Amino acid sequence: MAKKSARKPNAAFMKPVTPDAKLAAVVGSTPLPRTELTKKLWAYIKKNGLQDKKVRTQINADDALKAVFGGKSKVSMFEMTKLVSGHVS
Repeated sequence: MAKKSARKPNAAFMKPVTPDAKLAAVVGSTPLPRTELTKKLWAYIKKNGLQDKKVRTQINADDALKAVFGGKSKVSMFEMTKLVSGHVS
């Protein structure tokens, strides 16, 4: 029976990405892996109380996040991931 090896993290997730100016206003401008970028984004959302109280999957954008979200004042968690992808290189 073959020994199951530990699951390797996906290289694409670990590759540092560089936030553009709009996203850098929220998470900083240093290149960082996508996983860290997401952690920083959530830290920012929680620190500023931007998660909707009733609908927990909704994010209420402040001015900095509105720039990242293409001017939208409310986005779902899933939509947020897609919108953030457009701001990294």
